[in-house]
Amino acid sequence: MSGIASDGDERPRRYAALLAARAPGSTVCPSEVARAIAPPDAWRDAMPTVHAAVDRLRAGGLIQLSWKGEPLAERVGPYRIRRKNRN
Repeated sequence: MSGIASDGDERPRRYAALLAARAPGSTVCPSEVARAIAPPDAWRDAMPTVHAAVDRLRAGGLIQLSWKGEPLAERVGPYRIRRKNRN
């Protein structure tokens, strides 16, 4: 996937794959991502990793952030993740 730094960290690719499995235009909550990658009792511990990967994916132009249907310019407060349209 282009736009993701090639530093050996596969987590952003895994997160992008979770989004790719969704219908176009669908969003995912960051906690859903954490629950998908962490043991059931440790998903909260995975949130900093999820946030860091979200920042990388957004910087790479692969995702958009929103809250209640409104776009967010940066990751602050609650947010949802959506694949960026590739027009």
